[in-house]
Amino acid sequence: MVDAVSEVAAVAATDSGRTAGKACSLSATLAMATAALLGSADSQAGFLSDDSDWQVSAGLLVYNEQDRVSAVEPVISARKSLDTDEFLNLKLTIDTLTGASATGAVSADQPQTFTRPSGNGQYGIGVDTTPLDDTFQDTRVTLNAGWERPVAEDLTLNLGTALSKEYDYLSLGISSGLARDINAGNTTLSGGFSASFDSVEPVGGEPVPFATMLPAGSAQIRQGSGSDKQVLDAIFGVTQIINQRSLFQLNYSISHASGYLNDPYKFISVVDPVSGEPVFENTEQADLPTVAFENRPDSRTKHSLYAQYKVSLSDSILDTSYRFLTDDWGINSHTLDFRYRIPVGNGHYWQPHLRYYQQSAADFYTPFYVGDDRPDPGDSSRYGSADYRLGDLTGLTLGLEFGRRTASNGWSVAAEYYLQSGKEPDNSFGSLQNQTLSPDIDIVFLRVVRDF
Repeated sequence: MVDAVSEVAAVAATDSGRTAGKACSLSATLAMATAALLGSADSQAGFLSDDSDWQVSAGLLVYNEQDRVSAVEPVISARKSLDTDEFLNLKLTIDTLTGASATGAVSADQPQTFTRPSGNGQYGIGVDTTPLDDTFQDTRVTLNAGWERPVAEDLTLNLGTALSKEYDYLSLGISSGLARDINAGNTTLSGGFSASFDSVEPVGGEPVPFATMLPAGSAQIRQGSGSDKQVLDAIFGVTQIINQRSLFQLNYSISHASGYLNDPYKFISVVDPVSGEPVFENTEQADLPTVAFENRPDSRTKHSLYAQYKVSLSDSILDTSYRFLTDDWGINSHTLDFRYRIPVGNGHYWQPHLRYYQQSAADFYTPFYVGDDRPDPGDSSRYGSADYRLGDLTGLTLGLEFGRRTASNGWSVAAEYYLQSGKEPDNSFGSLQNQTLSPDIDIVFLRVVRDF
């Protein structure tokens, strides 16, 4: 049976543009990895004993971006049988994040100094070095609870709620889903809906769009201490058992976000129209480059089409999927995913994993402003962001999992390597042509899962 609500979450997890809140984009990446780590409670049930009221899975994810962010994420998932075909699902996730995060500013052939988000301190960036804010640290705690039971013959209802809290971000969510089996149980029709209500309280306050960063200790130009964001998601799907060895799934989802969608910690460099070097126009601090805080549209609508095919080849299982996503920010993305499970005896298996991701840039993606092209502070009619996650990029994941599954429990260990490559701006000139403005990012995942 298809878990429509979980699929909504999976769509959200692959969105590279969720950026309100300092840790949100990484949290989305971790959520995607954790979905592979633990999955939904439904996906665990087939490996757990039916004679126990509680079925528990625990996992640990270790995530490391080279020279950037590191994360450790323990997860525990529990499923309790309340009655025949009625279940309570619980999951607790804790993310501990440390390291440095890209600000959006360009590297340069001279040192640069930036003001910290609080406005009370500074950090320096060396020559030919991507500007990274080394204050990136946070702890996120997420609690998910769900209830499911049949409400009619061949019709199952799922209800859920979620609470997520980090230092500058609070999210409350609700979800519901229906799944109906037809065609003698060979076809499942499903639909799901979720809504989240988020509150953002940026460190140092919410910056005025396109306002200039000031030296530490100065009264930074802020327009408020916090803002709200709402996200509505819906999904409709069908799963068809083709024969005893294969099945096919097709889902369509739509997501609409509104409210504060900016990343308050990202800004855009202003460069000289002749030399291409960063502009230093602050008379109080000579090494403080002129940068403007970003501004994004206050709404975003995404459409996604997802197809999955699973087939048993002798004793092995091939799992393939493709997702196409498009939105009204101008981003189109394609995701291809392949997993091949190979049994090696006594319940043990190997599972290679290959994933390819490609996306186009948002219409307002702006790697830098040239001279007076910078919008006036507070100009809400123009948009711009130098966040690399909104640019042209490709990602390649290579992974290998080893584990054991029996009728009562199981375990697995997986290691994955992810390489993300961005496209250098076409409009680079002068000294910018000597800089790497979209450097490659290497990420290593290690996942350990144990079912009890």
